[in-house]
Amino acid sequence: MEEIKKSLRMPLFGSTFSPKKTPARKAASLSSLHTLDRSTREIELGTEYGPPCMNLGGQMWKFEEGQWITESGGTASNKEVQRLKKRNTQLEEENNLLKVKNEILMDMLTETTVQYHLMEKELEDVKPHRP
Repeated sequence: MEEIKKSLRMPLFGSTFSPKKTPARKAASLSSLHTLDRSTREIELGTEYGPPCMNLGGQMWKFEEGQWITESGGTASNKEVQRLKKRNTQLEEENNLLKVKNEILMDMLTETTVQYHLMEKELEDVKPHRP
């Protein structure tokens, strides 16, 4: 009976679980820049990063003091930006309207062409055939 009890005992619940400790990771950088001396790093990376720049429509813009400034020195005012956004929205709506009108005209042209071909066929059927 004692042997049956031992065989029925679940080893998972009977013993405590103690995982092996993992070894500490070595903090190794993937970059070799830390091995370079200061002068070499300055040559490679440069010390002056400067403000972010981009070219939009042939005009250079720089981000300085929280605003995008054109290379000519003027800033785009908030009113001007809002006016341009509004104009852009108007042009997009006009473009969508013109697309819808174009589709309607194409449908009308297709319908008229089909009607013309049907009438032409009826006319040929009605005409007497001459030998």
